[in-house]
Amino acid sequence: MSKTLNTPAEQPTRKEEEVLELIYEIGTPCAPKDVVARYAEPRPHVNTVATSFQSLERKGWLGHEQQGRTFLYTPTVPREQYGGGKIRNFVTRFFKGSFASAVSAFAKSEKLSQEEVEQLLASLSTTEEK
Repeated sequence: MSKTLNTPAEQPTRKEEEVLELIYEIGTPCAPKDVVARYAEPRPHVNTVATSFQSLERKGWLGHEQQGRTFLYTPTVPREQYGGGKIRNFVTRFFKGSFASAVSAFAKSEKLSQEEVEQLLASLSTTEEK
């Protein structure tokens, strides 16, 4: 059984989400300059990204450690848990909270094969047993 951590109550803004997703992509403790390097031109100024880091830390999404004169930041919520929350928000917003409706719509739009549907059902039954 996996341990579920608490998700911070205050949600990130869209710009903060963009920064947080880049931090997850980097995968190791990082500084604002590391995130700026991931952006395509024109890149945001490092101070703009640093402000997002500070806000994400204040909201509880990031923690930091000092290494010399630099702060290195790490997400406090595992990427999978963050993604799960985004999915729940999406399902609530567009499917009135019905995961069955969301999966059905996705299955229809993606034209899943019978084998893929069976794999999905098998994974759902495995999840229910835990």
